[in-house]
Amino acid sequence: MSPPAAIAVKDLVKDYGPVRAVDGLSFAVAPGSTTALLGGNGAGKSTTIGMIMGLVLPSAGTVTVLGTDMVRRRHDVLHRMNFESPYVDMPHRLTVRQNLTVFGMLYGVKDLAGRIAALAADLDLDGLLDRPSGKLSAGQKTRVALAKALINEPEVMLLDEPTASLDPDTADWIRGHLERYRDRRGAAILLASHNMGEVERLCDRVIMLKQGRIEDDAAPAELVRRYGRSNLEEVFLDVARGRREAVS
Repeated sequence: MSPPAAIAVKDLVKDYGPVRAVDGLSFAVAPGSTTALLGGNGAGKSTTIGMIMGLVLPSAGTVTVLGTDMVRRRHDVLHRMNFESPYVDMPHRLTVRQNLTVFGMLYGVKDLAGRIAALAADLDLDGLLDRPSGKLSAGQKTRVALAKALINEPEVMLLDEPTASLDPDTADWIRGHLERYRDRRGAAILLASHNMGEVERLCDRVIMLKQGRIEDDAAPAELVRRYGRSNLEEVFLDVARGRREAVS
């Protein structure tokens, strides 16, 4: 028997007044796998992630994370999951160590000083721990954001553009670290990204969203074959522009 889904979304709907941002999504993410949510602006990615985190209430449908209903009992499971986005800044005046300490306390991390020290060594943050977070470069901020996302050794990670604005070397380093963590921890990762090369490298499965609905759902290589294209970026453009060529 396959293990239960780490994330399970069923018939999920979110309305903002007359606008339906998410329209009947159903999918699951298995432990130890990485699934991408792809789609253009307004496709429903951020709203879906918000509902999975329990920050946005669904208009209809259900979301469970590690078997827990995120509408009724999200506080039972938040300590087992985490979120990372370069677009969410930490308090600028606090040092990196202070920020990680605050988040570690929120997640109830035991031996917090030891956990911060281990992350600093692993993510090359030793020279940054006592620097104000507002004084960091983009690449440094991303490494600190990753440390924050890993502070509680989550079983479920939600990542929104984790390597945006990074140089190729730093971005590759971040991807490699995420791969190693997923494989070691058996973590489930849900990734929203506009970097198609990143998606092809990291993801076992791609869910293509358009206007809040699932337009297609398959492994990256299968989507490329299905659309008769040479890479996932071309598939993305086909979906965004409403084109599809049948391929036998």
